[in-house]
Amino acid sequence: MAHLSVNINKIATLRNSRGGNNPDLLKVALDCERFGAEGITVHPRPDERHIRYRDVYDLKKAISTEFNIEGNPVEASFVELVLNNRPAQVTLVPDALGQITSNHGWDTIQHQDYLKTIISEFQLAGIRVSIFVDPVVEMVEAAATTGTNRIELYTEAYAAGYHGDKEKAIAPYIEAAKAAQKLGIGINAGHDLDLHNLKYFAQNIPGLLEVSIGHALICDALYYGLENTIQLYLRALTK
Repeated sequence: MAHLSVNINKIATLRNSRGGNNPDLLKVALDCERFGAEGITVHPRPDERHIRYRDVYDLKKAISTEFNIEGNPVEASFVELVLNNRPAQVTLVPDALGQITSNHGWDTIQHQDYLKTIISEFQLAGIRVSIFVDPVVEMVEAAATTGTNRIELYTEAYAAGYHGDKEKAIAPYIEAAKAAQKLGIGINAGHDLDLHNLKYFAQNIPGLLEVSIGHALICDALYYGLENTIQLYLRALTK
């Protein structure tokens, strides 16, 4: 069964909208763990519009499950933040400055040399590295030569096509996952996965190790409650 890492960015967005500390980001993270989440994900951006850099230090001290920090390593401040906190995993995402949300994976061919360098830097610090990629076999093959431990399949296209033709929507992800398995790299996934499409994805992607889910999970929690929602997502991951 793939692990569930809960992205708590939206909790930070809500907190920041009014100032103060309500909701308490640290308490929510600890509650997510208590309710069954196997990891906590954050994606701090330079403008700190949701997760603040200070949050990362506080979370690192408190949580006991796997800590996953996402972001673009082009920003020197992000690299410093990761190296100072040494999470279990860093997920490298090619976001532009000020981008609302992630919308594409790395061109692992064009950025091959850069990725090799930055991945090695994180791995020397004892941090597992995952890189965000589109479900394209050539990009997976090039990802393997960067030395990365894992890839994270960008699942927006799957989610967008799921209700129209789920078999067609998932087909490139199956091929990408098979390629990753042959090359000996681990498989994560994330973006727009939810209670409607997650179970089918988890049942059909070979070697899936982890999903990172934030926006949909927090939205569902408004109706179902946080504890119940996490349990629903965990059940969806059970094959």
